[in-house]
Amino acid sequence: MSLGDLKDARLIYAKGFLFLTGALLASGLILLEHPSWRLAALLGLAVWCACRFYYFAFYVIEHYVDGEHRFSGLWDFARYLTRRS
Repeated sequence: MSLGDLKDARLIYAKGFLFLTGALLASGLILLEHPSWRLAALLGLAVWCACRFYYFAFYVIEHYVDGEHRFSGLWDFARYLTRRS
């Protein structure tokens, strides 16, 4: 079974929370190694910007720019951008 075949809601939620756990662990370990408010703020900003880009790539483009395209991943989105130009 590929990840594209994932249909069970419980597994989808588990996958999402595994990503959240990984992000929290990685952020926590970075801040343990280099404790600083500035680094925490920059790390928070980087994560927020990455989340907004992901939202842009998968929601904004489909609903406001080009409703005929749906992307299965960021590589799909990159191919879409290179084919348009």
